[in-house]
Amino acid sequence: MSSEHIETVIIGAGQAGLSTAYHLQQLGRSCVVLAAESRVGDGWREQWDSLTLFTPAWADGLDGMPFPAPRWHTPGKDEFADYLQAYATRFRLPVQTSTRAERLTRSHDDAYLVTTPDGTIKADNVVVATGTFGRTPFVPDFADQLDPGIRQLHSSEYRRPEQLASGAVLVVGASHSGCDIAYEAAATHETVLVGRDNGQIPIPFTSPLVKVVLPVMLFAFGHVLTRRTPVGRKEMHHFRHGGGPRLRVQTADLERRHVDWVRGRMTGVQDGRPVLDNGRSVDASTVVWCTGFRQAFEWIDLPVFADDGWPRELRGVVDEAPGLYFAGLCFQSAAVSMTIHGAGHDAEYVARHIAARSRDRANQAVAV
Repeated sequence: MSSEHIETVIIGAGQAGLSTAYHLQQLGRSCVVLAAESRVGDGWREQWDSLTLFTPAWADGLDGMPFPAPRWHTPGKDEFADYLQAYATRFRLPVQTSTRAERLTRSHDDAYLVTTPDGTIKADNVVVATGTFGRTPFVPDFADQLDPGIRQLHSSEYRRPEQLASGAVLVVGASHSGCDIAYEAAATHETVLVGRDNGQIPIPFTSPLVKVVLPVMLFAFGHVLTRRTPVGRKEMHHFRHGGGPRLRVQTADLERRHVDWVRGRMTGVQDGRPVLDNGRSVDASTVVWCTGFRQAFEWIDLPVFADDGWPRELRGVVDEAPGLYFAGLCFQSAAVSMTIHGAGHDAEYVARHIAARSRDRANQAVAV
C-alpha cells in the first residue's frame, strides 16, 4: 500500500469504527478500517481480567447482529472482543489489522492524507474512531518521585491482583476503573482509594429492580442528557472531565471490603511516599494510577482542536474541516454515547452524513 485513494478511511476497529463501516456498507459506500492491533477486539482483550461491560447483552449488540447471550447476561471483556471479531467477519468489513495511522493531514486539493508504515492513503473522508483519548496513559508529573521500591501500575497495565506487591495498595482515581480495581484489590490487600465522588446509580446491579431502573436510565441518557438540552450540556463537561456516576461497584461494595476511600486528591510526594490533599502520607507498596488517558491526537496535523484538547465537533461532524469525523467520543451526542449501543447510534449518524456528502460531491462533479 504505497499510495492509494479510498473514499473513506476509518481509523480504529473498536465498536465505533466497525459500526461506522457497517453503516457505510449498508449505504453502498466504500471504506477501509485501519486497526493498529493484530486482531479485531484486542483493545478489549488487553484490559484487566475481571472487567465486564456495564450494560447487559440486550444493550451490547451493534446494528445487524445482536449480542449472542441471554438478555440480562453481562459480557466479560473477552466475550465482547470475540463478538467484535465475529461482527467484522460476518459482514466482511474491510479491516486492515496491524496498520497504525501515524499522521493525518490535508493535501493542497483538500483531500485527506493518512500516513501508515506501509505508505499513504488519500481519502475524501476520514473517521477518527480511536476512542475518547486514544491510548496514552496519564500519570502525574510527580510519579517519578515515589520511592523506587513502590510498584507503580497504570490501569492500562493492571490485569490481576497477583501483580500487586505485598502490603497496602493506593488506587489513585475513583471513576469506573478506580472503583473496580480498588474493590478487587481489597479482597487480598489493605486498600486506600483516593478520588472525588461522582455519585452512583440509585440501586446496585445485583438488585432485581435493575431490570426496571437500567432501561429508564439508558433512555434518560439518550433523550434527556443530550447536547441539545441545557442539563445535557452541563453534564457533558462533568462526563468528559470528571467521569460519570459509578455503575457496577458502589459505595456499599467498597465499604464491605473495608476500602479506605479518601474523597480528595493525591497532590504530591514526600520522603518517597504519596501525599494526599488532606496532608496524609500513605505507606503503600503499590500505586495503581486510575488517572485516565491524556488527549492523544498529536498525530492529527489539523487545526480542529479546542484548548482542552477535545475536537471541535458536533455529533462527530467537524464543520470547519469537511470530510473529517470522529466516532466513539464520550458524550458525542449524549450521555448514552459511552455505551456500546450509544456508540453504534452515533456511528450511524456519522455514516449517513458521509454518504450524503459523497452524493453531493458526485452530483457537483456531474454538473461541472
